[in-house]
Amino acid sequence: QVQLVESGGGLVQAGGSLRLSCAASGIRVSFNNMGWYRQAPGKERELVAEIAIGRTVYADSVKGRFTISRDNAKNTVYLQMNSLKPEDTGVYYCRSTTMGGDYWGQGTQVTVSS
Repeated sequence: QVQLVESGGGLVQAGGSLRLSCAASGIRVSFNNMGWYRQAPGKERELVAEIAIGRTVYADSVKGRFTISRDNAKNTVYLQMNSLKPEDTGVYYCRSTTMGGDYWGQGTQVTVSS
């Protein structure tokens, strides 16, 4: 059974930093595409960052501020978020794209105050 558990969200002032974690079980993060998505109130879910073998992808809105990484030994994917802005507010979800299908975590709330 695949499980993705996000943590690390919270309330932060603009300009601050947070690090989100996505702990995976039932899959190996090193072998699969792993991504972070977010959904703001009233908006569609959007890709924030993705990491695959040999490449990373970032939304234009977060380039230079966010960094996605993974620790294969801990089977965990991270999203380091710096210089946070109020428009970064939303629920952040971890996603794994595998040969057996797509899996999502339950999400973690990030709120950036101005």
